[in-house]
Amino acid sequence: MTALSKGANLPVDATVVRVELTWSEGPGVPDVDASALLLTAAGRVRDDGDFVFYNQPHHASKAVSHLGKQRSAGTTTDTVTVELGALEAAIERIVLCASADGGTFGQVPGLVLRVLDERTRAEIAHFVMEAGTETAFIGGELYLRQGKWKFRAVGQGYASGLAGLATDFGITVDEEDAVEPPAPVAQSPAPVAQPAPSGPPAAPHAGGGAHSLTKGEEHLPVDMRKRLDLRKQQVAVSLTKHGATGITARVILVLDASGSMSFLYSRGVVADVVERMAAVAAQLDDDGDMQAWTFASNPARLPDFRIGELPDWIQLHVRCGEMSLFGGKKRKKGLADSQVDMRSVGIQNEEQKVIAEVRAYVRQTPVTAPTLVLFFSDGGIYRNAQIEKELREAVDEPIFWQFVGLGKSNYGVLERLDTLSGRRVDNTGFFAVDDISTVPDQELYDRLLSEFPQWTVAARGAGLL
Repeated sequence: MTALSKGANLPVDATVVRVELTWSEGPGVPDVDASALLLTAAGRVRDDGDFVFYNQPHHASKAVSHLGKQRSAGTTTDTVTVELGALEAAIERIVLCASADGGTFGQVPGLVLRVLDERTRAEIAHFVMEAGTETAFIGGELYLRQGKWKFRAVGQGYASGLAGLATDFGITVDEEDAVEPPAPVAQSPAPVAQPAPSGPPAAPHAGGGAHSLTKGEEHLPVDMRKRLDLRKQQVAVSLTKHGATGITARVILVLDASGSMSFLYSRGVVADVVERMAAVAAQLDDDGDMQAWTFASNPARLPDFRIGELPDWIQLHVRCGEMSLFGGKKRKKGLADSQVDMRSVGIQNEEQKVIAEVRAYVRQTPVTAPTLVLFFSDGGIYRNAQIEKELREAVDEPIFWQFVGLGKSNYGVLERLDTLSGRRVDNTGFFAVDDISTVPDQELYDRLLSEFPQWTVAARGAGLL
């Protein structure tokens, strides 16, 4: 082991290094997140993809990965690995940094950066850090010098937080971003309409038969109206399969807008999900409306979804066009009054915040019917304790939370929802799909609505409805 002082450096002979940031837990200690910036010879990132952190855990080159946190005996460790030989030729420096959430690094005891040989786990360097009012910190850096990699202990803090640190390395945090939002992405073609399924007859909609029009449906384009009509029948079949014929509910839609979701937005996958969920609202809710939220670092209430406004609603509100690492204080130019400035939403995963906001909305606007929340996320879950706390507290509320995973990422506590003990009713459901666009409508609705009817029975028995 080599104990380094601030500014000291040493050669790194390992081909893959493991960088561990450790600190002691305790009351009032902020949550700390390790990250890495991949820099060129100019000392700048090429784009946001060169920032590796918990919500973007793998660099496109696969050379740098954020492995996440481990806790043991009162100590937390957050880890980043770097495969030096796999780095792109343009990358000559890896800055190993961290941010503090809920306080400063001066409140973080026992802050140590360790560099290890990933293969042997032998410690290469050990750097004990001291801090004060900083909310972002550079612990050290791996850098290329004359064809050889070295490590330097840096210990530089930023009282201006991650935004101040990021600015130094080429990430734009200007209030008035010069880049105009892209034009709305052309929506992906809807799946080819499938033959009406065999099986039980369609359940009647609250306002009439399965073929009755939902308010505003007559204003939809013909092809969209046909898809909606078929999907309403398929939703009705799924409800009948689960013994929920004629059930009504308020439907709330929650859409992940974190950085890792951008590909699903640009491909039109999220837009297609919204159109498919419209059939759930049309079948379950008397007026076919849905309240809607989007979220990343912060939640944002979207305008209410109405069936007759489906094409315009998707175009205006299902997008990540203004998404950035740091939002400006001034509203983005060119947005309609009803549109959310996505820069204010951010890019990180903070599911617990939007869960709390939806819970507050349901308390403030009570209805006689139960509430079904359709919550779509591509994973990257890391606020496990806070999410579990919110969902446990929501057990006594007339809400069922149906989570749907849209990718192959870490779903954390969501994967353990069915095994959470100590709840008098199971108020949550979760399933994940690798590519939701390949899942047929009937299968999707069967999975989406499999647990909600059971919960309504249990909730009535418990006096919640």
